Amino acid sequence: MSKFIQLNKRTGETKSHMNQARKQGRIPAVLYGIGKDTLSVEVNEKEMLDILKKNPRAILQGNTSDEKVIPVIVQSVQRDAMSGNLLHIDFHHVNMTQIMDSKVTIQFSGEAIGVKSGGVLQIEIYEVEVRCMPGDLPTSMEVDISGLDTGDKLLVSDLIFKDGIEVLTDANTVMIQIKTVHEEVEATA
Repeated sequence: MSKFIQLNKRTGETKSHMNQARKQGRIPAVLYGIGKDTLSVEVNEKEMLDILKKNPRAILQGNTSDEKVIPVIVQSVQRDAMSGNLLHIDFHHVNMTQIMDSKVTIQFSGEAIGVKSGGVLQIEIYEVEVRCMPGDLPTSMEVDISGLDTGDKLLVSDLIFKDGIEVLTDANTVMIQIKTVHEEVEATA
């Protein structure tokens, strides 16, 4: 938990109040969790966009209006279908002493040998689901694909997480593969 987010108490619940808040750069949100009262809050849009861009699954330190610091995670984000603007965010209180399920983003690095020789890179999944203590939750997992040749693929079972992290995504799930151009043309036909 390294990133702080200010969770300001929401003063109004009407649609017009929420639209006005959005125009002023404040996004309506709700904070909920086991054993905790639901809080209606607002967050700074620019701050949230930065967090969502860098690590949408990060455990954040939510500063509430009454000066409490609560560990939270972004549960869901609602966006406008046309503009993509943030409309509403659901935060979930994280109990730092209990195992949790979450998703970890996979970041692929390097240029595959197979792509250099004319193959086509096909990414199947960008994240895997894991179970671990909140403090052990990785921000992301970097995978070097530079050694992959045409016909090669990486499975979820090829990922190596530190001890204490259980991967819930099926181990046989293909994350990425390098296909020949001929295979790619047949698949689209």
